[in-house]
Amino acid sequence: MVWVRYRSVKRLSKHLNTIRICIGVILLIACIAIPLSTPVQKYLTIPNELVTFQNEEAVDVPMLGKNVEVASSDESVLAIDSSEFYAKEPGKSELVYEVSGIPIKKVDLSVLDDIRVVPGGQSIGVQLHTLGVLVVGHHLVNGMDGGKSPGEVANINVGDVILKINGKPIKSMNEIKSYVDQAGKVNRDLNVTIKRGKEEIQTTLHPELDKQNNQYKIGLYIRDTAAGIGTMTFYEPKSKKYGALGHVISDMDTKKPIEIYNGTIVRSSVTAIEKGNNGTPGEKQASFSIENNQLGTITKNSPFGIFGELHHAIENEKYKEPMPIALSHEVKEGPAKILTVIENEKVEAFDVEIVSSVAQKFPATKGMVIKVTDPELLERTGGIVQGMSGSPIIQNGKVIGAVTHVFVNDPTSGYGVHIEWMLQDAGINIYQNSKKAS
Repeated sequence: MVWVRYRSVKRLSKHLNTIRICIGVILLIACIAIPLSTPVQKYLTIPNELVTFQNEEAVDVPMLGKNVEVASSDESVLAIDSSEFYAKEPGKSELVYEVSGIPIKKVDLSVLDDIRVVPGGQSIGVQLHTLGVLVVGHHLVNGMDGGKSPGEVANINVGDVILKINGKPIKSMNEIKSYVDQAGKVNRDLNVTIKRGKEEIQTTLHPELDKQNNQYKIGLYIRDTAAGIGTMTFYEPKSKKYGALGHVISDMDTKKPIEIYNGTIVRSSVTAIEKGNNGTPGEKQASFSIENNQLGTITKNSPFGIFGELHHAIENEKYKEPMPIALSHEVKEGPAKILTVIENEKVEAFDVEIVSSVAQKFPATKGMVIKVTDPELLERTGGIVQGMSGSPIIQNGKVIGAVTHVFVNDPTSGYGVHIEWMLQDAGINIYQNSKKAS
């Protein structure tokens, strides 16, 4: 009797284990299958927050099906149907996904004032005046004590910026020469303030008389200006604030970003193009005069380009009217256009493809990967070339960013920066009028 009962219990236990295994397999399959199902996939694409602009265009949202409705917590936002809405005025509210009146998802919505800019594409000449005087190298001075660099002895490094001499601000190389001559004649040291990174350092510099040319020298190669060419990205017609290049200007010798005192942009004419090949980036060659055809000032040199104010509006034959902008999450993979100059001063539109775009919540320079698809541009330039940096990117009637860098091993492709970060560094705050819902 005991043995029979034991066998029954054993069979029951084995049966229960089989049921548990079956249930576990079913749950595992469900855990894998449910996220892969179309409704769940669509649900997961709904963001927790959404930022857009108040304009006359409807904004698309992920659609979950005919039984799911989208409503708004604010009368200023009109839900047209379950796939799009229209923002009538700036502010903050919520979008609510509902099934039979029961909310299944809430999305924080920020509606910003409509921002419109005039796209550029023009070739520009750039001249920067450095903050202080930049040290770009050392050289020996053939003095009484033998060859040495007084600047190196004073612990002044390549990349340092000379800000002051004897407590007086330095703005040009000529000012340094005057101080060196005066100190050398009376055999005095110079008290020098240099900037190294974010740190200011005090040092003592003793000019040496070079026996070869009988001049007092400090053994430093220095520079107070930098020049080059690039492309205008945009300007805001009310404030005349502009952005160009899409990347920082660095010194050609030190490879460090140039801290500027001021600068100027001028009209530029493209005279020739050196076509790019794998491993060798191409280059625009252009002519410009700093004295003539000045367009505006440069007040900032940042990782997102150069910025300042125009003296007057500039013309673009392709897109004359201000255009809306797209935030990074609104940029789509697919066709787009860039505006740039490949001959003289004529701005032309060329086809490109947005290969990838990152929805960025914080400023970052490499937001997009783009590929040139236009046969004419490929034939003329090989793709993206130096001097094309700053060329505005247009998609679906909106300015979405600018060309920044070419891929050295594939000149048909390169990086782009999103327009919102360039606007931010230009001093155009697209978020300033966003208000909280009552």
